[in-house]
Amino acid sequence: MVDVADKLACFQAVTGLEDPDLCTEILQAHGWDLELAISSFTSSNQSSASTITSDSDPRDSFDPTQSASSSGLVPASNPSIAWKLVTLPFSVISGSVGLVSGAVGLGLWAAGGVLSYSLGMIGLGQGRAGESSARLVSVSAAASEAMQFVVAFERDYPTTRPNFVGEGFMDALQRSRNSFKLLFVYLHSPDHPDSPVFCERTLCSEAVAAFVNENFVAWGADIRASEGFKMSNSLKASRFPFCAVVMPTTNQRIALLQQVEGPTSPEEMLTMLQKVLEESSPVLAAARLDAEERRNNMRLREEQDAAYRAALEADQARERQRREEQERLEREAAEAEQKRKEEEEAHERAAREAAEKEAARARMQEQKALSLGNEPEKGPSVTQVLVRFPTGERKERRFHSTAIIQSVYDYVDSLGCLEVEDYSLVSNFPRVTYGRDKQSLSLKEAGLHPQASLFVELN
Repeated sequence: MVDVADKLACFQAVTGLEDPDLCTEILQAHGWDLELAISSFTSSNQSSASTITSDSDPRDSFDPTQSASSSGLVPASNPSIAWKLVTLPFSVISGSVGLVSGAVGLGLWAAGGVLSYSLGMIGLGQGRAGESSARLVSVSAAASEAMQFVVAFERDYPTTRPNFVGEGFMDALQRSRNSFKLLFVYLHSPDHPDSPVFCERTLCSEAVAAFVNENFVAWGADIRASEGFKMSNSLKASRFPFCAVVMPTTNQRIALLQQVEGPTSPEEMLTMLQKVLEESSPVLAAARLDAEERRNNMRLREEQDAAYRAALEADQARERQRREEQERLEREAAEAEQKRKEEEEAHERAAREAAEKEAARARMQEQKALSLGNEPEKGPSVTQVLVRFPTGERKERRFHSTAIIQSVYDYVDSLGCLEVEDYSLVSNFPRVTYGRDKQSLSLKEAGLHPQASLFVELN
């Protein structure tokens, strides 16, 4: 179920009433039927306007202070020009939803233009069978009628003519507001005997057509068409040809600045249009200046926002760069510390391994020295062995002739004169290498008794 607050807000937007209590009373009186309340309100307003207009001459002056015009172009006061407010029927407003839906500045018109769409969005568009589809048809009907009128008028008067816009009345009114021009309205009655002469000699004269095209937005309609007929009723057109000059105001109304009924010469039409334009120029200029000021303020705000965003992005970039630099320095410091620790650990490990290797070597030397036993005294069964090292150092020792060549290797190892373990004992004359395959031979069996001269050859 649609929320009561949504209905109240929608009713205020469409009717332009700001008093929430009054809007609530109207909705309650219609059983909270939003469409019925809006229809009743607009009908009563139109009836009131018709009654007031019928009791007074169409050229009676209107006091603009009676209506707010903050979003329209109506001035605060202008005693030299005839003013009259004309209330538009709801069907004309809602029939131009195609282009006027974005015209928020037009107040009620914009709200009325999007009424059918808004009601559908909140679930009220299907209240009566056929109304939704009829409303959709009417949206394009206004523009279609306008384009048909333009095509027919251009066919009948192909040379000089006002440039009538091919869109509905509300859209043409919005176009005039956006371009800060008045809206020139021509209601065409094809069956009236004065219409052809007026169109050919006055409306399509070079002077009038050029003046209208330069200074106004022109909109025309055939009174036999739906929107043309409704506008003729709203503007109280009693004689034809009928022309009017209007400008937007608020709350479902337009300001009628001037109207011309019946045959009019080009000179009279130009005089009337020039007078209306001159007397309305302060209003249009003020509106243009106000819009320019709003655009300038918006552009200034956008520039300020852009400058703020640029400064913020620059600060963020500097902060990000500072943070990245700090992270880089911390990372490099951590990597350097890690590398230092690894080098220290590698150094300690190498020192430890060297110490362990040296200790193992010392133990090996001690063990091999013990395994050799005491050096035997000279005798026929004792062999004298001379060992020469690559450094030139010489070492001698006596061995039993039955001792194996491995004992000589053990003797060399026990001396600790070599940094390597892979070496061979070699005799010069004849050259014999006593490798692993001969280490089990005794000195006598190897031909090294009673004395031998061996040198150490590194592998």
